[in-house]
Amino acid sequence: MTARVLVIGRGGREHAIVWKLARSAHIGEILCAPGNPGIDELAECVQINVTDLDGIVRLATDRRVDLVVVGPEDPLAAGLAGILDAAGIPVFGHTAAAARIESSKSWSKVLMASTGIPTARSIVATDPASGRRAIAEIGGGGPVVIKADGLAAGKGVVVANDRAEAEAALASFMSEGAPGKAGTTVVIEERLTGPEVSIMLLTDGQDVRILAPSCDHKRAFDGDLGPNTGGMGVYTPTARIDQATMARIEETIVLPAVREMARRGSPLRGVLYPGLILTSDGPRVIEFNCRFGDPETQVVLPTTPEDLGEWSLAVAHGSLRHTPQPSSSGAAVGIALASRGYPGPYRSGFPIHGLETAASDPDVIVFHAGTARLDRGEIVTAGGRVLTVVGLGPDVVSARAKAYQAAGEISFEGCWMRRDIAATESQKPGQHEG
Repeated sequence: MTARVLVIGRGGREHAIVWKLARSAHIGEILCAPGNPGIDELAECVQINVTDLDGIVRLATDRRVDLVVVGPEDPLAAGLAGILDAAGIPVFGHTAAAARIESSKSWSKVLMASTGIPTARSIVATDPASGRRAIAEIGGGGPVVIKADGLAAGKGVVVANDRAEAEAALASFMSEGAPGKAGTTVVIEERLTGPEVSIMLLTDGQDVRILAPSCDHKRAFDGDLGPNTGGMGVYTPTARIDQATMARIEETIVLPAVREMARRGSPLRGVLYPGLILTSDGPRVIEFNCRFGDPETQVVLPTTPEDLGEWSLAVAHGSLRHTPQPSSSGAAVGIALASRGYPGPYRSGFPIHGLETAASDPDVIVFHAGTARLDRGEIVTAGGRVLTVVGLGPDVVSARAKAYQAAGEISFEGCWMRRDIAATESQKPGQHEG
């Protein structure tokens, strides 16, 4: 018997989740709220906003779904998992108490300090004066990182090169309200040096299943220049993580976090995603996220042979220990096609051309992120990051060539992309065992 599943979300991450669940032997009918034109080809999309918690619960109840998979962090932080649980509906996603590991960076820092999880030195500031003092103490006159404490849709982090930049970012957050309420408290951190790697894992609060590592390019422009974005491209696997490093990450970061959250009575039941910097002293946590990464999910799930439906049901029912360990097959490179102006102001509503041509290659997947379908069927841009074009191959080099070739087939007014995604990954990594 297969399960009826409801996926919550509308972006490229959710498109990848639906794409993977559609290939599951354990999943039958798939609903998605609200979905997007790409998801609409795989699932029934229902126009309910991700923050309409009551509407989501009504939909899940009325359609008698067997599982709800929550994609974005906002409904998790708002308490959707708890409401679904109270209604007797199995859910893959953390309670609001567990989601604090992402929804409050200052709370997460306390968690890491209490368990000895390696991370950057930091100070929490609740007003501009204490923020300026923290900038001086943490960074002196040099580089420092300014982070909004709350959820800011990928726009709550500024990597400042000097004190002037840091104080300008502080003013933008605390005095000008750039990230909204998320910036009323900020975390001032030392700037770590080293390559950045994403690790995503599934947990039911006790057991874990660690997926293949990936590398996300967050800066807007080639050469890792420009402002931070939600991610301009991503690839997996990476030669930067060997078996010894992965074992160290599991023992010093993953397991301590999972065990401590369970000890505190807020067990993690969903995805835990630590973003890491591989420093000369070893891996350190930049931040914890409580959901699948975007765009990391778009390359990790297509290269994971195991059944996401089986894992998701096991997480919801606390039986992850009975499922297989993850493996990785081949490589994937994802290229974000963005609207001109992103991550700042941009215009939408432009027709997208070349989607069918790009997706005609069996080694290419086009995930929709910011798109809409007009009444006459035409697909147009409806976001800053519009599409993630994923190339598959036996190694990163060949997957990268596929991705850029397919991305070149797609066009819309103002379309742009970074041209150096995965360019530095010259080695051909072997298989990762989670």
